[in-house]
Amino acid sequence: MDSLEAAGGLITGGLIAKLLSRRESRRTESAEKHSGVCSDCGAPVTGKYCSECGQPTHVHRSLLHLGEEMLHGVLHFDARIWRTLPLLAINPGRLTREWVQGKRTRYVSPLAIFLFSVFLMFFVFSLSGALEPKVVTPLPERIAEERTELATARTELSEAEAAAAVSPGSEALALTLSATRREVEVRERRLAALTGTSADAARPDGLTPGSWQAELSDAVQDDGVQVKGDSKWVEKVKHKLSNPDLLLYKIQQTAYKFSFLLIPLSIPFVALLFLWRRGFTLYDHGVFVLYSLTAMSVLVMTASILAPIWSGFGVLSGLAFVFGVPAHMFAQLKGAYQLSWFSAAWRTMLLLIFCVFVLSAFVVSIIALGLAG
Repeated sequence: MDSLEAAGGLITGGLIAKLLSRRESRRTESAEKHSGVCSDCGAPVTGKYCSECGQPTHVHRSLLHLGEEMLHGVLHFDARIWRTLPLLAINPGRLTREWVQGKRTRYVSPLAIFLFSVFLMFFVFSLSGALEPKVVTPLPERIAEERTELATARTELSEAEAAAAVSPGSEALALTLSATRREVEVRERRLAALTGTSADAARPDGLTPGSWQAELSDAVQDDGVQVKGDSKWVEKVKHKLSNPDLLLYKIQQTAYKFSFLLIPLSIPFVALLFLWRRGFTLYDHGVFVLYSLTAMSVLVMTASILAPIWSGFGVLSGLAFVFGVPAHMFAQLKGAYQLSWFSAAWRTMLLLIFCVFVLSAFVVSIIALGLAG
């Protein structure tokens, strides 16, 4: 199933490349009009753009412009992003409605901003270490390191005892001696746990005793986990389950690569909300889904950045998820589809229920791909 993950990354990369290529063909330049022929297709041109292929008439060939092209193409930090993000936060219904109605030159396309937000979110997670697998030092190495640390602590204790014997009335030496004795005791308990001579002995696989990772690994080793399928599939799945931390990392990476699956999973549920109303197409629902998913991605990313800074931000993030998400969905439904307060309210309640189904289906799919990968 590694080919499936590669396909997921390829599809995401292809979509981004296509959007960037399309964006390049339409970028606005403050260049004076030129006359002659297009350097791309050879058609006669009299303005800033070729009427046949859309390429700008004036082609820059400076190193400075190459850097500008890179920042502009990859980050999309032009005027449109600053028009799109505020509307996405405070008036998502208007943003969705205007894009569907054809007012598109002033905003970033829903697919482009969704892909960029997902990429940026997982990039932030990677920098914070949230997506890194837990690396456990092998037990023999941990025992050797702990013995070295214990020997060092005992040497420091002998030196502190000798110094205290010379100056028995020194309070500073007495405090140092007490701290060194505690350090030796802690090191002795740790070594006893690692070598299996204490009740809380460490596990050979490095997992914390009593944790869900340890319980899952033990269940797999004791054949307490039943996996159906052919022998190769069963062996692969059990091998993944025996290392829960690595499996979790694999699932997180798969979630990033296949995040676009949320789009086709969500559109049918949104369409169900307007099954008996004419005038709305699956394209309209797709735009709604893309902008909504982008808003949720930005919220998750912001919460992950601010929560470690101050505990109060964690509380505010929790309130934002509890109250902000339904409020955002309500505002987007009401504005995008021109609904009354009552119509938007009951559709918001159903949409929240549908979100549970969509996320469940997505998580199940990602876990299956992670196990098979």
